[in-house]
Amino acid sequence: MTSQVLEFIALSERDRLKADAAAKAARQGTIELHVRQGSGVDNRVELPAAASEAIQTLLNHLVSGQRIAILAEDQEISPNDAAEILGISRPLVVHRMDAGELPFRYVGKHRRAKLKDVLSLKAALETQQAALNALAVDTESLMRDHDL
Repeated sequence: MTSQVLEFIALSERDRLKADAAAKAARQGTIELHVRQGSGVDNRVELPAAASEAIQTLLNHLVSGQRIAILAEDQEISPNDAAEILGISRPLVVHRMDAGELPFRYVGKHRRAKLKDVLSLKAALETQQAALNALAVDTESLMRDHDL
């Protein structure tokens, strides 16, 4: 039995239009929640700036048609979920775990890695790829300009 920790959410076109109105309103000022309890009592709460920014970021991604997933930094995820985040295959994630590049622990027979470690590896891979791309551009420039 596997549990899906990483679940992406997307909005329909109709809901994206509604969310767009909320996103535009949020850009104009602070975000205030209006909560109506089951008893009919209304409560209004102004969100702190950091929470407002998080909601605005969430809305902007959803409105632009992107799928989003919300996870806590210390959330443990499966190699399948890590593979999806990293954009690589599950066997390569397991290889990186075995090589010590991605810390993990066993839960029974199943491997679990913390989201912050997966994101750290992703940043390192992106930095490495950027360096390789820059090297390729330099090499092409040398070949073109100096007939090497």
